Formats: sequence, structure tokens, C-alpha cells
Amino acid sequence: MSRPVPMCPIRPGEPCTLCQAYVSGPEDCQTVRLVMEDDELRAELAVKRREYRERKASGRR
Repeated sequence: MSRPVPMCPIRPGEPCTLCQAYVSGPEDCQTVRLVMEDDELRAELAVKRREYRERKASGRR
């Protein structure tokens, strides 16, 4: 049985690639933490997620 692949919270539609050293996934990623703690970055992320969902729903990538 395969394990589920964690998705990157800051790159919509992409799996977590463990791009930071010494992390085990999004839950302890310092980049994710920094984005989520910054109001402006979190707002920009919300825009990117919404755009991704709209593209996905329309069948575009």
C-alpha cells in the first residue's frame, strides 16, 4: 500500500519536495511557517490558491 504524498501548502498542486534541509514535510517547513506568519504573504498565497483552483476547475493547468 502506498503512502499519501503531502502537498506543499505554498505551491498549489505540487507535492512537498522537502526543499528545506532537515524537514520531514510541510508541518515543520520554515518557509511555510514564514509565509503563514506574514499577513501580506498569506494574502498573496490566498490569491495564488484561488487562481490555481479556478484553472483546475476550467480544465487548464
